[in-house]
This record gives sequence, C-alpha cells and structure tokens, in this order.
Amino acid sequence: MEDNPAYSSDVFLEEEGKNINIPHDWAFNNGISKTGSQTDKGGYYSGGVAWYQRLFETPEDLGDQYLYLEFDGVYRNSEVWVNGHYLGKRPYGYISFRYEISDYLHEGENLIAVRVDNSEEPSARWYHPCGIYAPVRLITKSPDHILPLGVFSTSSFSGSGEATVNTEVTIGLQEKNTSQMTLETVLLNKNGEVEGRKEQIITKEGKDTVSYVSDIQVPSPVLWEPDSPYLYTLVTRLKSQNDVLDEVKTQIGIREVEWTSKEGFFLNGQQTKLRGVCEHWEGGPVGGAWTKPLMRWKLGLLKEMGVNAIRTAHNPYPPFFYDLCDEMGLMVMDEVFDGWKKKAPFDYGSQDFVEWWERDLTEWIKRDRNHPSVIIWSVGNETNGPVGADIVAQCHALDSTRLVTSGHSGSQFMDVHGVNGHSEKMSFYDEDHPDKAFIATEAPHTWQTRGYYRTQSWFRDGYPNDRQTPFPLPDLTEEEIFHYEWAAPSQWANHKQHFNSSYDNATVRISARKNWELMRDLPWYSGHFRWTGFDYYGEAGYVHGGWPFRLFMSGALDVAGFKKDLFYFYQSQWTEEPMVHIFPHWTHPTMTEGTKIPVWVYSNADEVELFLNGQSLGKDKPGSQWDEMQCEWMVPYASGRLTAKAYIDGQVVAQQEYHTAGAPVLIAVEVEDNYLDAAKDRTAIVTALIQDEEGAFYPYGENTLYYHLGGDARLLSLENGDPVDTTKTYDVASKKAFMGLSNAFWAWEDGDGSGQELTIGAILGEKQLLTSAEAAIDVKTISLDGNAVDKDLRVFYTTDGTSPDTGSMKYTQPFKVSLGMTVKAIVVEGNTTILEMEETFGQDLGLYWGDGKEADNEALQGMPAVDAEYTGAVPRNAAGNAYLDFRGKEGTVTWYQENDGSAGMFDFEFYYASGDKNSNRPMDLYINGQKVTTMIFKNSGSWNSGWKKIQKAYPLKAGANEIELRTTGQSGPNILMLDVR
Repeated sequence: MEDNPAYSSDVFLEEEGKNINIPHDWAFNNGISKTGSQTDKGGYYSGGVAWYQRLFETPEDLGDQYLYLEFDGVYRNSEVWVNGHYLGKRPYGYISFRYEISDYLHEGENLIAVRVDNSEEPSARWYHPCGIYAPVRLITKSPDHILPLGVFSTSSFSGSGEATVNTEVTIGLQEKNTSQMTLETVLLNKNGEVEGRKEQIITKEGKDTVSYVSDIQVPSPVLWEPDSPYLYTLVTRLKSQNDVLDEVKTQIGIREVEWTSKEGFFLNGQQTKLRGVCEHWEGGPVGGAWTKPLMRWKLGLLKEMGVNAIRTAHNPYPPFFYDLCDEMGLMVMDEVFDGWKKKAPFDYGSQDFVEWWERDLTEWIKRDRNHPSVIIWSVGNETNGPVGADIVAQCHALDSTRLVTSGHSGSQFMDVHGVNGHSEKMSFYDEDHPDKAFIATEAPHTWQTRGYYRTQSWFRDGYPNDRQTPFPLPDLTEEEIFHYEWAAPSQWANHKQHFNSSYDNATVRISARKNWELMRDLPWYSGHFRWTGFDYYGEAGYVHGGWPFRLFMSGALDVAGFKKDLFYFYQSQWTEEPMVHIFPHWTHPTMTEGTKIPVWVYSNADEVELFLNGQSLGKDKPGSQWDEMQCEWMVPYASGRLTAKAYIDGQVVAQQEYHTAGAPVLIAVEVEDNYLDAAKDRTAIVTALIQDEEGAFYPYGENTLYYHLGGDARLLSLENGDPVDTTKTYDVASKKAFMGLSNAFWAWEDGDGSGQELTIGAILGEKQLLTSAEAAIDVKTISLDGNAVDKDLRVFYTTDGTSPDTGSMKYTQPFKVSLGMTVKAIVVEGNTTILEMEETFGQDLGLYWGDGKEADNEALQGMPAVDAEYTGAVPRNAAGNAYLDFRGKEGTVTWYQENDGSAGMFDFEFYYASGDKNSNRPMDLYINGQKVTTMIFKNSGSWNSGWKKIQKAYPLKAGANEIELRTTGQSGPNILMLDVR
C-alpha cells in the first residue's frame, strides 16, 4: 500500500482499500520471493508499510465514560490515530498496548487509523508477521474503574495445605464522584459456587489511583496442574451503593512452584520434569495470523506428543495463548526479548531496546502475571550486557512470586540458570555448575524432514569436533542405502541444501534420545525446551543453505502440522496411552530387494513384535538407555506388509501396519475433529492424502491438488510442509502434495460448516513413471463439518497439452502416459467447470532418485556471503556459486553469529577467490567492535573458481557476536562463504 499520510486524517478512504479480517498478516498473504526483504532470515517474505482504517459508532449514552482502544499485537512500529488525533507509537511488534481515546470521540461515526511500518528489513532473525496480527478491542469503562491490568492475584499455602488467594486491585478515580464506593472481591469455583468473598470501602483521599489488597482463604483448594488444570474465577467489582461501576473477571489457578539446584523443578510439591518445546509465534501454517481455534489445535497436538511446557521463543504472545495454556494445562516459560542489543540489522534490540525495554517489560509482566500457566519469566536469548541486572530487578519488583531466567543471557544475574546449546556437550556434564536451579532453555537441536531417511549420521557444519565434545552418534549402516533428494546435488546452491533424516541422526551435538535420557535421570536437570515443536518460516540460510529452502526444519511437526517420526519418539517416552509407530514406511521403488533396512519402532509398551508379510521377525523391548529406546530390526527389503504389534502383559495393546504402495491413483480427504469443532469454531482443517488403488498411502506423493469451495469460507492457508515449495499458501486454489500429504485451513463467519462443500481433485501418477506408466484422476467432495458429499461430477481430459472441454475424452479409468507428457483435465458440475487441473510427467520432475554417486561439493561449508550484510560489494553468480564482488571498491561484510555455548576460541573459515597478482587484498577482522587481526587474501589464480579457504581461531563470547570484515584502503577479494565453528 502507498504510504499516504491522508489515511491518518478523519476521512475514511474506503475506495482506496480492501476489507480484511483480523488477525491479518500481509507478508504471509503476499507470499515469498527470492528478493523478499526479510531475506533468508525471514523465509524470503516481504516487509513494507500498510495502513488500516476502521469506522465505528459510539454508544448514544456514552456520557463521561472512558473508552480504551486495546491492541494485542501489531508488528511493528505501529502508530494510531482517532479522528485525526495522534495517539502514539509502539515500536515493539510483540507487545500489547492500549490508548485511552474518550477525549477524541464524537457522536456518530468515528475513525481509527493505524500505520504499520516494516520498511526496514530484516527486523528479526526469523520470519515475523506484518500488520495487526492479533485481536483489537474497544473497552468501555465508567469514570471510576479498575485500571487495565489493575488486578494482580497470587496464592500462598499454609503448612496444613490451606491456600490464601491474595489480590491487589488498582482503581482509577475521578474527583467529582463523592459517593461512597466499595470494592468487592469474590472467588468462584469451576461450578460457579462462591468459595470466598471480601468487601472493602474505598477511601479517595484526593488520589487519582488507589490500590487495595484482599485475602481469601480456601481450605481445600483444587490445585492447577497439567493433567487437571483446575481454574477458579476471581471477580472484582467496583460498586457505588447498589450500582456496579466496573467488573473484571480473572481466571486463576492455585498452584505452588519451586526451583531447586539439587532436585530441579517442583509443582505442587512434586518433582516434575519440564517436557518442553521452544516455539516461535510463527511456527505453523498461518504465519503470524493465528486464531484461537487454530492455536488450540496446535497446542493440542503438542500436548498429544507429551509436551507439558512451552517457551515463547523469543517474545511474548497475544493473551489468548496464555488463556489456552491455562485451560489445557501447559506450563509456560514466558520470554520477552530476543536481544538486548542488535541481533538482526533492524531489530528491536538495535533500534528500540534502550528507550522502550522498561515500558514493554512492565506491560508484559502486568498482563501475564495472573496466568497459572506462567511458571517463570525469561528475559533474553543469547544476548549479554550489564542491563541484565536491571531487567531482573524490574521483574522482581513487578512480580515477586516468580523467578527469572534467560536463554544463556546475563546468566550471572538470573535466578535460574538457563542454558541453550552448551548443555548439549558432553563436557557440560563434567563442569562445576552454578549453585542455581538449571533448565536447558534450548536443547536438543535436531533436524528432520518428514518422510525422509538417511542411515548415515549427520552433524551440522563443523561438527563433530573435539572442542564441542558432541555425544557419539554412530551410523546405522556401513554405507548409505537411501539416495532420494528434493533435487540433484549438482543443482544445490551449496552443500547445506539437503533434507534431514528422520532417524534422530541429524543434529548438532546430541540426539533427542540422549538428551531425554540425561534430563530424565539427572535430578538437578529440571527439564528441556527442544528446538522446536513445529517447523517455522525463516532462518532458512544458516542451517539449510537458503533459497529455495524457506523453513527451519527443527520441529517434531512440520509447518503444516503433520507429525514427523520424532513426534512419536517423544510420545513413546512422555505419554502412557499405549502406542506404537513404525518407520521408515515400506514403499521404496528404487530399493534393491534384499537391502537391509533399519526398521525402528517407537512404543511405550513392554515389547514389540515385527512381522513382514505375516512372518514374525522377532520381539524387542524398548530400553531405558538412549540407543535402546527404539525397538530395532535390520529387515531385508521385500514389498508387502510390515506390521508392528505392541504388547503389555502379553496382550496386544496397539498395532500399526504399512503396505508397500503402488503408483498413486486415489486421494482421500479427512477433516480434523480432535481439536476443532466446526459448529463452535467455524474453522476446518482438511487433509488430502495420496493413495494407491488399494487405498495404501503413497509416501512420495507430489501431484498437485486442486480446490474448489462451494460456500463463503475463506482460505487461511494451503500448506504441505515442503521446505522447498516456494509457491504461495494464501489466496490460491492449488498446492502440490509433499510426501503424500497437504492441509487446507479454512474459516467462516456463520453456520456449522455443513453448507461449505469443498471439492478436491488431482491428476495422479508417479512424476517420473518409476514403476507405472499410468495416470489416474480422482475427485472427492466433503463438507467442512467433515461429512462426505456425493456429487454428480464429470471429468474430461487431454494428453496432448491442449485445453479440455466437454467434448474431450471423458475419464473412466487410468490411462497410459509417457515422459514429457502434460495431462490437462476439467471437473464439471452441471454446466459449470469447477476445477481446471494440469500435471506434467518427466524425467527431471519431482524428487531426485539418485544412486549416491553424485558429489554435493562438501568442501564448501558455512554461510553464503551474499546472505550477510554488505556495503560496496554486489552479488554475482558463477557456476552456481553466489558470491560477493567488490568490483574495485572498498566495503564491509557483516554478520551476526550466535554462540549458544560458552565463551572460547572458534575456527573462522573464509572461502574466497582473487585474481590479483599484485596485492594480497587485506581486510581487517572485527569481533564485537574490536579489531582482532588483518586477514590476508593471497592470489588464488581466479576471481570466481577454485575457491580457497583461510582458517584461523579467534575468540567469541557467549551469546550474540557481531563479526565484520572491512577493506583497508583498497578493494577486497571475492568472498563466497563465511563460517564459524
């Protein structure tokens, strides 16, 4: 949108805009491009400036009432006007705020205008939303009222188990009101019955605000805990005689939290391991535009996995998230800041922290401190500085009932010692630890791509090495047996651009299994927050090599919400309901018969028996040591049925079976009903699965799915979880499947979904015709409430690339295709074409089916230099390598380097090329603003090939480090890759 100041006036410019629904995230809606201003950090999404305008009517009897305009989340640099009056600016994109607007209103229509400025990007280290991404509300109050965030409730316990609910209420007063007022505090149980009541007379004493404290005794409290999150309702009423001037209802939970250095974390007197995940607000399928029903679905999946705690990495969430955690029994490490200084070029730490941190931190704690789910405050992530002491002191002043931690930031100031990746090292367990409670705030770091397997273990660039002391992670087979990829290695931009194995053998320093073993068995290990629960958009360059990679693949669930094998590992360790899960799947079209495949089964049963085509391969028992937590068999590959049966006390309690699938022929359609109620939530998630003619799931399905909705529901996202699918997910009508699956997310305003009929169609077949030279067409219709719909649909198709019509071949059964052929089809309902579909088959389309012999240029490691900040240089490309060329000019190359371990010496590696025979092209190396050396880049014989490597060790501090190369009076070399390890 044009940045036009006229939008801030008192004139509604309806003709220049379009209607949108809140929550709104324009960056997500616009999709990604290789030149997206958020860069690889933000998954190649855009930024920019947008304006919002909204007309509203004031109540006729408004009188002298107060109106607050409250925002739960606007990213970022929001400015607000009412009827042309400027109210203020809030830079931080992850904080709630409000304005009192009574003085600027008039009878009839009033106009709100909001300007959101994301013109300077990237402003975060991961994808961030753009716009008003969380609810907005008008709050009407009487002149004398309980102030916003003016209720603070805590609970304490006596030795006999009796609880006291302590409540502090802050009231705003008007001098002209001389009548006597009272403050009533009432505690209601879950059934609405009164547990206690207190009433106090308000003494004005000429003050603008007054605070009152009351105590209510609860003799036999029902405690809040994850398995039974019991909530009371605290009602605070400001009354004048018999009139209620103001009433605030606050859900609270009575619970007791203790952190100890020797025995970890205690909840209600019981030692409790925090089985946590870190989550970006943007982790999942809708960018930043989460609705409450979809967030309930997300949290429900995590709880199903066995999660009992969430770290809000690395910022506060909108209030409804904490409401859901209260209701669902999820504990929260509530985090407020990523950095206390610059960590991304235009982030809050670099631009706003110094001026705004106290105000934003105050809003955050006052807003969230009544939630029983919030068990600890976290104030930073891999950052540093003496300001940490002030931040902790401010937290204690605002809430003395909770301790403070951080993700490896200002650890000397923290109450609880939070450690990120450093806790993944073997050497960490030999160190002397501070006499503080310990929590692994970000561990383990593992990566996995749904449906993708490798038997050779993989460590992130530069690992394993002795200095980082990683835990052993042996290969599963002597030689790699799987060779498929998203593309041939020769097409990758760099060696990082591969998928990651789902065997729990792709990591930095430690596997998920070993990390859980340590956490489970060491009493002082309070718990961990793995990185992450869901995949998320952004951070696509550091680990995954950049475009076309758009995601960070650290989740136990992918960005579409599909469960990875890792999900079932945690479920086998963290839940009690009997379960069993086999992997890998049993469809391997290029696998030689007899190849021995490691078959793993996760289960929480006593033992598991594996069958191949009805023949038992023996039983195995899940063990307690990390490398025995999976049941494991080496199975010679033969197509057919692979079955796992789980036993408890000799009885089968769970079973799973895979069938070797033939070529894709069918689509199956399912509607999520575990965590969503269509009638109540007016939200639906529709899953499309690709199957063979017998209904067996085809795990490599990548045909395009086409959607037609007969109804007024709006599409929130079409998401398949594919890390390299760069097509839009919003305002589209088609999406290819990834590893056989894709999800469609819908919302509507009225009704139960029964009138919203969704038709999904696809032209199906193996893209490269590996095992079958036939294609099929399938179409299914389902209503968004989950009921199948029988429609009279006709399908017509062509195989010569021409557009079909009702005179073309009518589809009745699968038909022959050949490589290079494009099939087009239409789906007709009555006389209306509702779907137009297309699918091309070809040797170079779809997944790459290799033989393991193609090299992936493993020598070039690190971050592409073009992903850093730079001046004076321009990006160029030669032989598929993107590099920086200073073109005879001076300049700089700057990047941020996280050190998630302790301070120490690290290897710096620079890949460069120089054809200058007369100069060594020196550049000064600065670390955190201090010059440490002058780097000498000798003639390599070429400007764009034969890349040479310089490697030297230099010190980094824990947390955030800024590294810069500066030319020194002449131009620099061409720079390809940068690496620190």
